[in-house]
Amino acid sequence: MPPQLAGGITGPGHLRPLLDTVLDALTTGATARGGPLPAGGPDTVARHVRDACAPAIPHTGTGAEHALRTLVHALAAGAADPAHPRCVAHLHCPPLALAVAADLATSALNQSLDSWDQAPAASALEAETTAALAALVYPGHRAPDALVTSGGTESNQLALLLARERHPGAPALRVVCGANAHHSIQRAVWLLGLPPAHVLPTPTGTLDPVALHTALGELGAPGPVLVVATAGTTDTGAIDPLPEIAHHTAAHGAELHIDAAYGGPLLFSDREAHRLDGLPFADSVTLDLHKLGWQPIAAGLLAVRDTTALRPLGHQADYLNADDDTAAGLPDLLGRSLRTTRRPDVFKIAVTLRALGREGLGALIDTVCDQAQHLADLIDAHPALTLRGRPEISTVLFRPTDADDTHVAAVRRRLLHDGHAVLGRAHADGRLWLKATLLNPHTRPADLTALLHLTTEGTTAR
Repeated sequence: MPPQLAGGITGPGHLRPLLDTVLDALTTGATARGGPLPAGGPDTVARHVRDACAPAIPHTGTGAEHALRTLVHALAAGAADPAHPRCVAHLHCPPLALAVAADLATSALNQSLDSWDQAPAASALEAETTAALAALVYPGHRAPDALVTSGGTESNQLALLLARERHPGAPALRVVCGANAHHSIQRAVWLLGLPPAHVLPTPTGTLDPVALHTALGELGAPGPVLVVATAGTTDTGAIDPLPEIAHHTAAHGAELHIDAAYGGPLLFSDREAHRLDGLPFADSVTLDLHKLGWQPIAAGLLAVRDTTALRPLGHQADYLNADDDTAAGLPDLLGRSLRTTRRPDVFKIAVTLRALGREGLGALIDTVCDQAQHLADLIDAHPALTLRGRPEISTVLFRPTDADDTHVAAVRRRLLHDGHAVLGRAHADGRLWLKATLLNPHTRPADLTALLHLTTEGTTAR
């Protein structure tokens, strides 16, 4: 009998025993790991994976249950687990169980959002959900819109592409950003063949509106200019002064894109949303819900103030969006992405929004922001640690007092090698800092205390 399929009426019955296998192997793998990261470093992990999967392509297969159990166990045992309270290096969230379950349905149905006849309900759900999210970014605007992307890098690339295409026949678009901007801005400039970005120093960690005003005046004509501001930098979570930047950008006739991949979801929080005042003045905004949104990767968004801004993405392929089909009312989906085959990542987002609502997501955001403040308090009171500054969102930078950069880097690598903690690294003020990015709403104060103990002592059970 050939392998069973996941879809159709019989698909769920075939999936159920396999899901039991997966869940059991996830449990045994996490138990074998025993901490936030497998111990032993890259060579040890690679050896365990080779032992589990060799030969990768056997002449005769092992069968579904054995292959699934063995490799899921190896994957879980060798994972960096963002659900562990000491896995705090990156903007890498622990996904909600609800969102993961929704993502299973997406995988089983295997819809593709490049034509309506491949994803009828998913295309309608995407339209509803993106419209609601766009309205959250641009309240009161007549026709905002949003695209689902693979993350902040794709969203930023699309933002620069749309800015370039708004000025056909004009001199090349010039991009102005701060040194604090995400590296994807520079990569997008390179990818699109634009002149090198005009990068302004950000010694305080944020883009200075006065320096921006001066730079825009010096740029002068000719050609369009796009200013890129950041709402939540990767290293520190810093938020640029958005209203002032928007004011100077408009005064000079430039356009504005805000990379809010990290900070954008603060909009869900009644307490924190004011941090994003000025966001609606942007021509486009990047958001990531696989950061402060607790979604499985990928869950990126690019919001635009008016849906007409997306017209340059329009593309025609007769087998997907023939003119007569479009005229007959079949939705044209090719202008919703630069990708052709595209899974409906919006589904898990839609389920989460419906289940938790703005209030529920806002409460999660408030929780991790409070955790960051508590961790900062603990560091500030610790005689052997130095806090760089109060957290702006949920990222905290600190380092052993009086240590040099070599020692700071060694502390981080020791914790990684031992599998005790996953801390990030960031350069600021001419020094190297340890970085804790708190995205787990279940983290307890005791977990934060244990993290600092590991950092300073280096000895504790896994």
